[in-house]
Amino acid sequence: MSEQPPVILVAEDEPDLADLYAAWLGDQYQVRTAYGGHEAIEQLDEEIDAILLDRRMPGLSGDEVLVAVRERGIDCRVAMVTAVEPDFDILEMGFDDYLVKPVTKEVLHETVEGLLRRGGYDGDVQELFALTSKKAILESEKSASELADNDEYQDLSERIADLRAELDRTIGEIDEHDEFEKLFQEFDVDD
Repeated sequence: MSEQPPVILVAEDEPDLADLYAAWLGDQYQVRTAYGGHEAIEQLDEEIDAILLDRRMPGLSGDEVLVAVRERGIDCRVAMVTAVEPDFDILEMGFDDYLVKPVTKEVLHETVEGLLRRGGYDGDVQELFALTSKKAILESEKSASELADNDEYQDLSERIADLRAELDRTIGEIDEHDEFEKLFQEFDVDD
């Protein structure tokens, strides 16, 4: 029995755009489309590996769908794909990546691949990727003085530094443990 391809949910209120994204991704992934926030909520389940989520949808926004995903504990990665320029409000949002429309086929594929790769990582590594993505987004949109004057951005930078330090310590401990194991393997003799 072959392994099923990852499930990607495209939640976009412009049907032509949702269908285009689905067509671009359909050769590699099992793609579900939702043409609005309520329909996206109806399709949420544990089979979903990644969501491409428009922020501005009538009725139920992508922001609200994102909150529902996290409240339900659905373990999937989420990329906001939107025409909404990012602002400091994104710091409180639980997404993994943020794309500003228009988006090319290549960028969409790269984003999905990155989201799926992150899904296999430890929670701290996933958090580090999400936070560094937010930092890069803000740095591309905001001036140095705006960033310097924003306490939440400064907190974000500190959290990233703390996470990196913790992960470096963990990796160092793993490396030391592996070296210790190798020493004993050298002395292991088959009878």
